[in-house]
Amino acid sequence: MSLTTVLNGFGISLGDGIIGLQALSVARATGAIQGRVVLGRTEPSAKPLLPQLYERATDLAEIWPMDLAPRDGQVIDIRDFAHDPAFARISMIDFFLAKLGINPHAISSDEKRNRWLAPRMAPLPDMGLPTGYVLLCPKASIALRDMPPEAHLALQLGLAARGFGPVVTQGEPVEGAIAAPFCPSIEALAALVAGARAVVSTDTAILHLADAYSVPCLALMTTHRPEWRVRDYPYCLPYRLPVTGVPESAEFVRGPEDLAAVRAAWFSDGAGLGWVGPLLDQFVAFAAARA
Repeated sequence: MSLTTVLNGFGISLGDGIIGLQALSVARATGAIQGRVVLGRTEPSAKPLLPQLYERATDLAEIWPMDLAPRDGQVIDIRDFAHDPAFARISMIDFFLAKLGINPHAISSDEKRNRWLAPRMAPLPDMGLPTGYVLLCPKASIALRDMPPEAHLALQLGLAARGFGPVVTQGEPVEGAIAAPFCPSIEALAALVAGARAVVSTDTAILHLADAYSVPCLALMTTHRPEWRVRDYPYCLPYRLPVTGVPESAEFVRGPEDLAAVRAAWFSDGAGLGWVGPLLDQFVAFAAARA
């Protein structure tokens, strides 16, 4: 039996893993990669849900510690792609497909959606939340994508004013909103997203989960172009904030000036965040059309 070992597959974040495993599922389905597949990984200790994600994909690949992964067959090294110039120029799914030897242009947009995930999850738990809630996710894996408290407040109030809720937030809830429950497992996080009427998020991992469960979502994006992360998601409405002075696709904070530049983009039309209301009107209509 042929052996393919994918080293550093697929990064150290939940969102990267969701996308990378979709690319691997395409490689398996199309026959681009056959036989035995091993993913060599170094798991970050601070991200307990990440190993669980990969454990759900053991029909696609065996998961091995990086230093023990066999290297006597074909070896594909994904490397630290956050520093790869090619990663900053194309969509993440296309990047991973190309790394696995697949022409991304030969794969349809529908095949690039995160279809591998939902069928492989264990039964999703009941999160004890009211029906019809809107999930608001103001925090991301890096501070460059975090939502300022003022924007988080405006979004909570704006959603409630439009009768679009109740709002369940992973941040500090206002009166009438609900604090999101702790998610001890990948199934709990999937249930939190899948059970929502809609999702508003700066966290791309949440957006990838929303696509997996066809939940309408509003993607608030700072340093990434929408086409790099959510291009293939028909249930996603992206909004690109007008960030200047920070490199596109930035994955790290270079200094306080980067954080200041991103914060300024949220207030590009003044302290009143006047753009939030029209955007929410657009999103409510967008979500209703996909209900």
